[in-house]
Amino acid sequence: MIKEISAGGVVFFRNNVLMLRKYNGDWVLPKGRVEGEESLEQTALREVYEESKVKAELLKYLGKIKYGFNRTSVLGREHIQKEVYWYLMVSKNIQCSAQKNEGFSAASYIPVKKACKLAKYDDERNIIQGAINEMKFYQISDR
Repeated sequence: MIKEISAGGVVFFRNNVLMLRKYNGDWVLPKGRVEGEESLEQTALREVYEESKVKAELLKYLGKIKYGFNRTSVLGREHIQKEVYWYLMVSKNIQCSAQKNEGFSAASYIPVKKACKLAKYDDERNIIQGAINEMKFYQISDR
């Protein structure tokens, strides 16, 4: 078993959440693996920028999800146990751009109610809902 640590963000612009569409049509949140000695917060901000070109401001830690999956590599079939640490973030503008080399065909800010419905995975849907609840404590409108 291989353990992977990742971090990502639920990025708001007003009442919209940044989501990325993979080439297979699934809508997901931006996230990726920790590199070198970077912190989870640094990873989350870097991955949001690498995958969407959004410069976000980190507000707070939201929580962690865990899941497992199998992948085939040159070493054969490997079981991956993944932990993803999620952060609440805001952006000062709505500009975003899907990075094709990161595996995405589209990047868009989706209205909050629609974002929960579009999210491919239940655990990401729950993280989005938690982020929406947290945003009630922050000014969404003109950050």
